[in-house]
Order: sequence, then structure tokens, then C-alpha cells
Amino acid sequence: MARYFDVHPDNPQPRALTQVVDILRDQGLVAYPTDSGFALGCVMGNRDGLERIRSIRDLDRHHNFTLVCSEFAQLGQYVEMGNDTFRLLRAYTPGPYTFILKATREAPKAMLQEKRRTVGVRIPQHVTARALLDALGEPLMSSSLILPGHEDASVDGWAINEELGNALDAVLDSGDAGLGPTTVVDLTGEQVEVLRIGAGDPEPFEV
Repeated sequence: MARYFDVHPDNPQPRALTQVVDILRDQGLVAYPTDSGFALGCVMGNRDGLERIRSIRDLDRHHNFTLVCSEFAQLGQYVEMGNDTFRLLRAYTPGPYTFILKATREAPKAMLQEKRRTVGVRIPQHVTARALLDALGEPLMSSSLILPGHEDASVDGWAINEELGNALDAVLDSGDAGLGPTTVVDLTGEQVEVLRIGAGDPEPFEV
């Protein structure tokens, strides 16, 4: 059964965050809140964690996972950014966007889109998510916690624990998961392409 951590939305308790980090580093799978609902996350290199996410969400092998970072400085290690892309991401992170970019050699191979060698990256605008990432000190391989047959990500940590507790190692809950998916923007081609309109304003990326 998953361990349930209920933390303050404005000042998540460091002790609880440390315990969740220990679970992640022990190859655990964690549900955590973001500004676009709950997400499932595991540390880079945890292939079993990705398989568990696929099982929970009933995903095929072509699903695009997202590398969730705590700050802009982390992005350059995992994705390729020219000057224009750098300025664009700098202006719209953190926020409710997921950006598809070409991956560098440092990006986890297990989560790359195989044919294109691309990866989704995002920096959430959510206190608890950022606090967890800061405590971990590295990005999380993640996917929105959208259960089979549902269109939106789960937003109730207690309900997640009740329904998925046997499939998870921890649930981190601050009672303030956001609503609606991120806006997905593909920056790998000659033209910027909005793949999905969500919480983020798509207008700055529409040609």
C-alpha cells in the first residue's frame, strides 16, 4: 500500500518531502500534484517505474513521457535549444506548457520518442511539485495521472490513494492540484506547432 503524505500547499513540510525523495531514489513510483492535475513520477533510469505507469494508464509503447524539471537551468542538459527556442522557453516557463524538443545524449533513453529522438519537458507552476523536484535535485520522468476511460488527470489525492494505493509507493498531496491539461507545443520542426490546447494560452505559438 502506498504511503500517503499530506503537506501544506504553501509550505510543504521538508520532512515529508525528504521521505518521498527517499522512496523515489529507492526506485519507487509516486503520485504528486501539479498545476495540471496529479502526475505519476519516477527518477531517471527507473525503467520499471515507466512500465508501472504504462500499466496504470494502459498506455502503448509509443506514449510520450515528460521530463518535469524544477528550473530552467536544468533543461539545457536534456534538450537541444537554439537561441530562439531558448528565449521562447525562458519567457513561458514555469507555466502550464509542455514543450517537445530534440533530446540530448543526457536525456533518459527509456522515455524518448524512438523514431524522432524527442522528449517532452515542462516546468510546473506549482509549489508542492517544485518543492519535491528541488528536494530531489533532478527531473522526474512523468506522465499525467489520467486513468483509462477518463479524459482529465485526477485531482483528488485521497481518492488516488484509495484507488491506486496498491500500485503506487507514495501519494504526495497538498490539496491543490490544478485543473486541465497543459498546452503542448512542438518546437522540433521549422515551424512551431501547437499539438494540444490546454491551460496555457496557445496564441504566442500560433503562426
